[in-house]
Amino acid sequence: MITTVTLNAAIDKTYYVPRFVPGEVHRVAQQIAEPGGKGNNVAKVIRLLGGEVTASGFVAGNNGAFIEKGMQAQGIHTAFVAVAGESRVCLNIMDESNSQSTELLEQGPKAGHMELAELNLRLGELTQKSNIVVLSGSLLPGASAGLYAELIDTIKSVGARVFLDTSGAALNAGMEAKPHFVKPNEHELAAWLGKEGLSETECIEAARQLSESGIPQVCVTLGERGTIALIDGAGFRVTPPEIQAVNTVGCGDSFVAGMAFSEERGDAPANRLRIATAAAAANAMSERAGHFEQDVYEKLIDQVKVAPL
Repeated sequence: MITTVTLNAAIDKTYYVPRFVPGEVHRVAQQIAEPGGKGNNVAKVIRLLGGEVTASGFVAGNNGAFIEKGMQAQGIHTAFVAVAGESRVCLNIMDESNSQSTELLEQGPKAGHMELAELNLRLGELTQKSNIVVLSGSLLPGASAGLYAELIDTIKSVGARVFLDTSGAALNAGMEAKPHFVKPNEHELAAWLGKEGLSETECIEAARQLSESGIPQVCVTLGERGTIALIDGAGFRVTPPEIQAVNTVGCGDSFVAGMAFSEERGDAPANRLRIATAAAAANAMSERAGHFEQDVYEKLIDQVKVAPL
C-alpha cells in the first residue's frame, strides 16, 4: 500500500469563464469542486492507476469533511487528523478565450503541538502497512520549515521509502533528510543552488549532485519539455507526448503518483517514467486536477520517449 500526506489539504475549485478581465463582474459558465491539495491529488491518481492508497494529513471544519468524503467516494482510504478552523479553498479561474489560468490560494488552518504529535503517531501506524509514503505540498501556516525533514526521519526509521514533493525552505530542509525520491522543477532547482535560472546541462549536473548526496531518485521536471531523471545512478531524458492541454493543475502530482505506483509494483525505471509522464499528460487533458480518462492515458503511454542521458 501507499500512503499520501497532505499537510494543507484544500478544496480545489475551478471556475470557467468565457473571458477573464480583472476588475469586471463575471458569470461562471461552469464550476468544478474537488478534494485537493497535492498529496490528495497524488492519492486520486494512484487509485485511478489501480493502486491501494490511504490519504492522511490535516483537515478542518466543513471543508475538511467535504475533502474526506470526496476522497472516500473515489475508493481511497482516509486517515486524516482534524484541526480547528477550516481547510482552505484553492480557486482556479480558467479563461476559455485563451486557456490561461489564474489561481487564488488560501492559507489554510494551523496545527498545534498536539495535532502534530497525533499525525506523527498516525503516520507511524500507517508506515508499518505501507511500502511508500508520499509527502506533498505546502506546509501549514506557522509550521517549521524542517517539519518534512522530521517526518522523513520518522518514516525512514520504520523502513518505508519516502517521496517528497514540495518547494522553498521545506524542500531544502527535506532534501537534507535524504528522502528516496524528490521532484524539483527547474525553477526550484535553480533556487536551491541560489541561481535565477539553469540550462539543461546545469539541471543534469544539479540532479547528479543530489543523487550523489544520497537521494536515489531525482526527477527534474521541465514542463512541456519533459523530465531529466537520475534513478539509482542511471540517467534518463524523458520526452512527453504532444497534447492540447486543458488544465495543467495537478500534472506534477500525477507524475509523482505514477512514479510511486509503478515503483511499488516493481517496474523498471524506464517504465516508471513512462507511466508517470503519461499520467501527467492525461491529467493535463482533463478539466479536473488529479484525474484522467483511462482511454486517454492508455493512448498516451506508448507516445512517451525515454532515452539514456
